[in-house]
Formats: sequence, C-alpha cells, structure tokens
Amino acid sequence: MLTLRSLCDFGLFEIVDFGSGHDYWYTFLVLLRSAIEELTVCEGVIMEFTGAVLAGSRVTGTIKNDIIAIEAFEIAPSVLMLAMLCALIGSSTFLTLATKIGMPVSTNHCIIGGIIGVGFATVGANGIDWSWEGVSQVFAAWGIAPCISGIFGAILFTFTKYGVMKAKNPLLVGMITVPFFYALTSGILTMLIVWKGAASLDLDDWGITPTVGTIMGVAVGVALLSCIFLLPYIHVKLVREDWKLKTWDIIKGPLLLRRPAAGPLPDGHMLVPDYYAGHATHESIATDAAMHNARRDEESARSESNSGSDEKSAALYAPQTDIATTVPTVAPAENIIPFFFRGVMIDVVDEQKATSEPKFLQRLLLGKNLDKKHAIVEYHDLKVEHLYSFLQVMTAATAAFAHGANDVSNAMGPLAAIYGVWQTNTTGEDSEVPICILIFGGAAIAIGLWTYGYNLMRNLGNRITLHSPSRGFCMELGAALTVVMTTRSSLPVSTTQCIIGATVGVGLCAGDVKAINWRMVIWAYAGWFITLPCTALISGCLLAFVINAPSWAAPL
Repeated sequence: MLTLRSLCDFGLFEIVDFGSGHDYWYTFLVLLRSAIEELTVCEGVIMEFTGAVLAGSRVTGTIKNDIIAIEAFEIAPSVLMLAMLCALIGSSTFLTLATKIGMPVSTNHCIIGGIIGVGFATVGANGIDWSWEGVSQVFAAWGIAPCISGIFGAILFTFTKYGVMKAKNPLLVGMITVPFFYALTSGILTMLIVWKGAASLDLDDWGITPTVGTIMGVAVGVALLSCIFLLPYIHVKLVREDWKLKTWDIIKGPLLLRRPAAGPLPDGHMLVPDYYAGHATHESIATDAAMHNARRDEESARSESNSGSDEKSAALYAPQTDIATTVPTVAPAENIIPFFFRGVMIDVVDEQKATSEPKFLQRLLLGKNLDKKHAIVEYHDLKVEHLYSFLQVMTAATAAFAHGANDVSNAMGPLAAIYGVWQTNTTGEDSEVPICILIFGGAAIAIGLWTYGYNLMRNLGNRITLHSPSRGFCMELGAALTVVMTTRSSLPVSTTQCIIGATVGVGLCAGDVKAINWRMVIWAYAGWFITLPCTALISGCLLAFVINAPSWAAPL
C-alpha cells in the first residue's frame, strides 16, 4: 500500500533535482564575476522560494499538458496515484544522473516523458495525445526555442556592442542607456510575471488596458528610480573613481554628487572586478606556448647531462627512510560546515577549465582549444561591463521569481495529482494545490540550488563561449523575451533551451563561429533528445512491473 509519506519523499527528491541547476542556474552563472557566489545563491534561493509560494499556481491540471486521458483511471483512481509516483521516480532518477554528469536537460520535459511512459504501461500508445496540443509541441520546441532566443540575444548584443561598447565615449553612452535598459528589462520581465509566472493571481482575464498600463507603469517607475539612485552612484564610482564608495551608499541618491573626492586610487586596488580574469588572449596563448617550449628544452638538456651519472641515479631511486609521515586529523565538526556549503564554496569559474570530472568527459566537452575560443572574443572596457552587472541582478532575480512561480507548480503537478486522489478518491480534471505543497516545493528547490547546482553551472558558462556582464545581460533578456513570446503562443518551452540558444546567438556576435564550443552545444541537444525516451522507459517499465506483479490476495 502506498503511503502519502513515501509519495512526498519522491516529490521532494524530484523538486530537489529540479533546483539543482536545470532551467535556473544558467540565469545566474554569468553573475559570478560581478557578485560573491554565496550572495548570488542566496538571492536565487529567496526569489525562487518567493515565486513558488506567493505567485505559484494554486490550480494545476491533474495530467501535465493533458498528455494522457484520465477517463481510463476513473474505475481505479489508485492506479493513477501509482502512475504519478512512477513518473516522479523516473524523472527524478534521470535528473540525478544528468545533473551528475553536467548534462543540461529540462525538468518539465522529464516529467512529460515520465507521464508518457506510464501512459504506455496503462492506456497504451493510442491513449497518448500525440497531436500538436500534446506531445508534438515538445518536439517542436527543441528547434523553435533556441532559434528565437538566439535571434533575440544576437540583436540585443549587436546593439550593445556597436551602440555602446564601440562608441567614442562608451562609459557616457552606457550611462545614458542604463535607464532605457532598466525600463526595457523591467517591462519585459513584468510581462514574464504577468503572463507566465503569476497564474494564481488571476491575471488571465485582464484586458489590454490594465495589462499595458501595468507594464508601462513598472517600466517608467524603474527607469525613474535608476535615474534618481543608480546614475549618481555610477557617476561617483566610475567617473570620479571614488574607491571608498560602499554599495549601501546608493540609497543616498543625488546627495552622492556632493561627496568630496576620495583621492588617487591606491596601487593594486581594482575599482571594478576584472571580468576577464583567468581567460586567455592571443598574446597570452603565444607567451604560454613560448614558455612551455623553453621549459621543455631546458628539461631535455638537463636529462641529457644527467644520463651518465650512476650515483645520481642511485640516489634518486634510493628508499627514503628518514621522512616522517603524519596524517592530519580533522574534527567531525569541521567537516559538517564545508559539506553543507560545498555547492557554493566551489569556484565554478575555475572548474570550467579543470574539474574533478572523468578525463574522458572533459576531453569530450572541452576539447583542446577552449582557450583559443575565448581568445577570439573581443574584450571591452571593464567600467562599461560593470554597468551591466546591475542589470544582470534584476534580470536574473526576476527570472528566478517567475521560474519558481510557474515551473515549481509544474514540477509538483504529479504530486498534486496524487494528493487530489488521496483526498477525494476521484480523478478530477483539476487538482487544487495547497499552499503547503507550494512551500514544500519552494524549500526543496532552494536545497537543490544550494547543494547541487554547481554541476550545471560549470558546464553552461564559459564552456560554451566567453561570458561577461554585457553578454550575460543580453543572454538573459533574450531568453526572457523568448519565454514571453512562447508563453502567449502556448508552446511548452524550457528555460534551458532558451538560455542556451541566447548564449550561442550572443557568442556568434561577440566573435565568430569559432568562438562557440560546439561540443557543449551538441551535448545539450543530446540531453534534450534522450530525455523523453529515457524517463518514459524508466517510469513505464517500473509501472508495468508493479501493476503486473503476481498477487496472492484472496478474490473479493
């Protein structure tokens, strides 16, 4: 007999995997050069949880996207509970394995695949909706979403590159465009929340006037706030180069313009972070190659000079008996905190070049010329790049809010169906999602973000193309535009697909075709292609084994 506790356990497992990076982490990974990683993760946790609890859909379809007909389960609602449990097990199992190897897959598509699998095991292939209103849209989204987001990202970065970065005074032009970009970003992301993320606020019945008024009001209001508070802060910090300025000074607004000069910049002090630190240029690649060749020649000459010395060889291979070896002891309490914070203490930017992954997987994903791909991308003024770090905070935070509001409810759909059958013993068209389930899902996705998300961050960052705040802003906004458009068209796309498409589009405009690591793009597409069959196979086989298992119960 299934217990509600066991169902919740698998629901927790599913949503923790959901938060471990799929769909969300990509929006935040480009912030790692402009913010402390722990603060970035905290922001993501707060926005995801807030979106899930406050704006999560309180009513969700019993069967995700109406993939299978529920009429077949009216006689035995308990079979529907079992089917949804197997769908959760299949999707969470595949998600765990995919996250471990850094394969970017869509959680929503995992759930769809799991439901398709249990549909095969119960109602057969004819009971699954293969039409455009059902499964066919999922296959179409594999090509539509990346292409649209790539076009949007390319257009945004082309305007940024030639209109701001290559202007005669890029810092001045950037400061002029900041309110415009804030208005555009807040307006687009307001549409994202209204149309996609806040289904429980009953905004679907809004007319054109209140919708447009809300979007324009938010856009103008945010632009005015940026003019009052952000622009004076940017002027003092970047134009006057006030190195003593603190982040919280931004609340002083225009009063900052009366701030006395801070004096000359101390030696070794960086006014803004170096967003390109650790990445190669053509000059650094040539220098490293020359140094490598010099070291190799020196070692070769040294080995030749020592080849005839028997005494040195004997001393080299003599056993070392006088060296004392001690193993340091670590208190158990010292291991607990690093284990809990392991997901945020890992330097993801450094791990994108050399990780603890198996060597064959590194060679498969990175190849041998990742540094050369980064060197192709043009570097821009760090002060101007710093302007876009402020925009990135808003785009990533709002995307996280909308992601938690909509996608957490989708991920909790099978659990909501189980809860509905357990309460009513019927298979209703819709099942109300209690607030406790939304809190459950919001907390679980926060755990996944905090502990396991780094596996996807290291793969979907600089491993595709070189990132910077200006590029990351265009990637995030291009993906958000795609989500808004496809949401209004009722096309079930994944944020994973949108952000990867936007990343490729921006990378092509930032450099050329050689600036993209196509191995990583193919790896992402491979993950999308195998998601549905793998999750369907796991869930379907598990359900078929359970419902066809021999039973020795006495007939009623």
